[in-house]
Amino acid sequence: MDKIIIRDLIARGIIGINDWEREKPQEILINIELQVNLRQAGKSDDIRDSVSYRTIAKRAQTHAETAGRLTVEALANDLARICLEEPGVQRALVRVEKPGAVRFTRSVGVEIERGREDFA
Repeated sequence: MDKIIIRDLIARGIIGINDWEREKPQEILINIELQVNLRQAGKSDDIRDSVSYRTIAKRAQTHAETAGRLTVEALANDLARICLEEPGVQRALVRVEKPGAVRFTRSVGVEIERGREDFA
């Protein structure tokens, strides 16, 4: 299966379980890998035969900035569902990280993989 990759998308939103994390937006780092069939798009050179990574990136960023989730697990699940709503996307691998959330780490987060069957 072919892949579309969105790497290091940055959003600023409310995420976390601590009171201080709910007070002001913090940086959220998002990586998305979509499994799609790109054969026709490769032949036709027509964006209508592909999946728009711009659309998915915008939807993911907007959601991350407005959802106000408590956990990165829930946000990652939301983003996977959003990706799988796009026609042609068969599976989504989503990584959500909070840079600097834990002392002495660059970031902490989760990575999940979901398919259409997970949201049926």
